[in-house]
Amino acid sequence: MRTEVRHVETRTHGRFLLRRPGADAGGLLVGFHGYMENAETQMSRLEAIPGADAWTLVSIQGLHRFYRGRSEEIAASWMTRQDRALAMADNVAYVDRVLTDVTGDATVRRVVYVGFSQGGAMAFRAATRCAFRADAVVCAGADVPPELLEDQDVSFPPVFLARGERDEWLTPSRFESDIAALRARGVTVHRLVYPGAHEWNTGVSEAVAAFLRHLF
Repeated sequence: MRTEVRHVETRTHGRFLLRRPGADAGGLLVGFHGYMENAETQMSRLEAIPGADAWTLVSIQGLHRFYRGRSEEIAASWMTRQDRALAMADNVAYVDRVLTDVTGDATVRRVVYVGFSQGGAMAFRAATRCAFRADAVVCAGADVPPELLEDQDVSFPPVFLARGERDEWLTPSRFESDIAALRARGVTVHRLVYPGAHEWNTGVSEAVAAFLRHLF
């Protein structure tokens, strides 16, 4: 007997955090957390960026939730190797639904997708696949998804790419290879190598703020 693998569409409910500025800024910073983190973690990173109080902050939590270790703390991830292509499509559609809910009929002047680690790859996918046009991508601790670099129809906005000096996951060779590949396609890339390991620290927040000031 042969075991069949089948897939079924389901109605999945997601969760995100929203913080609006005191005045309508017309700009969105959309955050994606890393593996085994949650929306609160990424919202803290967004809030730590100098000048973020002038933006609407949206921190989206991955659809796949689980308990962190033996604790009662909820964490999430964006995907695994299993059914990867299906998960990527689900995630893009999910982000579009979130941003449609956040913006309503309002005009959005600029959208910046901000991710760390596994969320960095998600930021790139959202920026290039979602209906909401990206004005920039901020990615720390993650490489550019290979399927996007291989797709010559993909158009990248300006990119901020960062890695920690002691980051063992995002190696110098992978980091420099991605920068070279993006620049070869005419993409404006701002690079940062900062003191630290696989982490988002104060230096990253300050550099992201400078990147945003430069663009806008």
